[in-house]
Amino acid sequence: MTDSDAGLGAFGDLAEAAAVLAPPGDGRLDMAAARRIIGADRDEVPIAPRVERRWSRDGIDGEEVSWSVGYGPRTHAWLLRPSWARGPLPGVLALHGHDAFKYHGKEKIADGPDGEVPGVAGLRREFYGGRPFADAVARAGFTVLVPDVFLWGSRRFPAEHMIDPAPDGEWIAAEPADGDPADLRSYNRLAARHEHVVAKHCAVLGLSLAGVAAYEDRIAAAYLLARPDVGDGPIGCVGFSGGGCRSALLQATSPHVGAAVVTGMMSTHGALLDRHVTGHTWMFFPPDLRRAGDWPDLAAARAPSPLLVQYLRDDRLFPLAGMEAAHRRLAGHYRRAGAAEAYVGEFVPGPHRFDRALQESAIDHLRRWLTG
Repeated sequence: MTDSDAGLGAFGDLAEAAAVLAPPGDGRLDMAAARRIIGADRDEVPIAPRVERRWSRDGIDGEEVSWSVGYGPRTHAWLLRPSWARGPLPGVLALHGHDAFKYHGKEKIADGPDGEVPGVAGLRREFYGGRPFADAVARAGFTVLVPDVFLWGSRRFPAEHMIDPAPDGEWIAAEPADGDPADLRSYNRLAARHEHVVAKHCAVLGLSLAGVAAYEDRIAAAYLLARPDVGDGPIGCVGFSGGGCRSALLQATSPHVGAAVVTGMMSTHGALLDRHVTGHTWMFFPPDLRRAGDWPDLAAARAPSPLLVQYLRDDRLFPLAGMEAAHRRLAGHYRRAGAAEAYVGEFVPGPHRFDRALQESAIDHLRRWLTG
């Protein structure tokens, strides 16, 4: 067995058969088509929003806010603004990633009233240049909302609801002690396996993880837009890895996004076959997408809405050929929309990460399109 057929093995020719069984679409998507494909297409209204607490530290004025999306526990989010600001600022949604780390959501990319929470320092050093990037976006002159999304942080499943078969056939589950690194690892391993269970339940309910995440992020966008400390005009969104997946989904389905950044989460789906598929979240695979197009077609559904995609040439999660093919498709969509300059594809050497240099480039993109 070669690397190229390590996923499907003896059934590697299924990909060829799929061209007949499920012929791909032409990739010409608009926002309405994107919302139909992803699902959960309904009005997005935060229910009973409230402010839970406020703080000021390290040049940031923060609020913890919460709302209901109509199911499950309340969504909690952090609202960050530079302490020097006295009036409305452009709004940005900073979207946390998957990271195989579901115990925390917003805490991975932003600091709250007590600073860095236990258990995220290593993640930040490896992927985020050692800093909470949402705070850097706020300091650059934005009102930044950092919401948890379905399966993470305040929206996570309790461990006792994620029963998992042990090798001896018994069912095990244990609630981790908050902040204990060993227990965090235990919870995150359990949550990684549980994502498959949730994806199956979503399918039975006519939903998908992509649709639920995009729906909840559109609710967060509606909350941000209603804030008096957010200026008139479109908002931005930015995310890395799983957060980049969320950013692409939000860019495709929300008319309120006027600048999006997708970092470390772009390739054609076909190029992932078949050894690059298993390492990705179900959010990356909307069930009906192939019949309409491909992942870059979805990301470009609202062209000419400005889009920056940052590609990591040595990213082990994506083949370089898939990234290059996605770049060509995105550039073509934006050329056809008469706005070639509104799409930028940055190719940089190195592994899967959103380091400080990439963050600063993302901030420049948001500044250019949201502040002029």
